This record gives sequence, C-alpha cells and structure tokens, in this order.
Amino acid sequence: MPEPTPRIKDIPENELTAEQTKVFKDLVAGRGRLLTPYRIWIHSPKLAAALETIGTFLNKKGSLSEREVELVVCIVANHWKGDYVWTVHVRTAVKLGIPQSVFDAIRAGQDPVLEDERERCVYDLAKIAMAPGAGSDEVFARAERLLGRDGIAEVLALLGYYSSVAMAVKLHRVPLPA
Repeated sequence: MPEPTPRIKDIPENELTAEQTKVFKDLVAGRGRLLTPYRIWIHSPKLAAALETIGTFLNKKGSLSEREVELVVCIVANHWKGDYVWTVHVRTAVKLGIPQSVFDAIRAGQDPVLEDERERCVYDLAKIAMAPGAGSDEVFARAERLLGRDGIAEVLALLGYYSSVAMAVKLHRVPLPA
C-alpha cells in the first residue's frame, strides 16, 4: 500500500508575505533552519513567531535538563501517536544517554525503569497531567519538591506545545525522517 500523500504545503521563499518573510528569517536565525512544525505554522506568521518564543524557552532556557525535556516530548508524542515527533526525539534522547528500553516500555504502554529521581518524577507528572482528573497528591508533592513550581509549569507547557507539534505533523502527514 503506498504511503498517503503528505498534506504539508511549503511556501516558496519568493511567495512569502512580508510578515512571513520576517518570521522565516527570525526562525532560521534562531534555529539554523526552518524546523518542520514551523513549515506548517508559517501560514499563520503571528502564531509561528509566538510558538518559536515558547519553543526556544522550553528547549533551551527553562529549568528542566535536556534529558527531562526530551523525555516529556517522547511521552506526549507517544500519547498522540505522533510518529515523526517520536522518531526524532527518541533518537535525541538515546543520544543523551536515556536507554532505548525506556522508550520500548513507553511504546508498549508500560512504566519504564527510570533510575534518575527527577526523570521518574517528570514521567509520573506527565502521565497524571494527561489522564482524567487532578492526579495523585503524592506525585504532585514529589514534583513540587524535586522540580519546583517552575519545573511543573514547564512540564505542562511542554505537554501542550509538543501536543501541538505532534498533532500538526501527524495531521499534515509529514513523512518520517530518514
């Protein structure tokens, strides 16, 4: 069965509006290239600019470690079955030293073995945040102790931001990276 046709619609640089051109240049200056979700969001340049501010903060300037960020991204990518985001971010997380077995467990719907106390906390917090209800008081209190209120806020923002990324690339049928 052939792969479904991608729905992503790139705008040639010479067809960008003035506002899109400014955002495009800012995105390339900040990230070195136009990242895949921004190929979708550039159609709404104000949205693309706002999401870039949030994305750069969450990925580069927040209180969470790079490994913690990647773990959250993989959890939410799995939740949405966003295979593009899953593929890209599992690769990054494994390069950062998180064992592949963690992602095999997540993919299988099992709790992974996470030796690092903060990473375990990030995982548990993400899971209760994505489930119905307010979640366990014990998990929340542990998150407050280990991550602080800023870390809790950042985990929640990562879940929202990468939900948008995962849904966008899934809906637009962006082919998996090689």
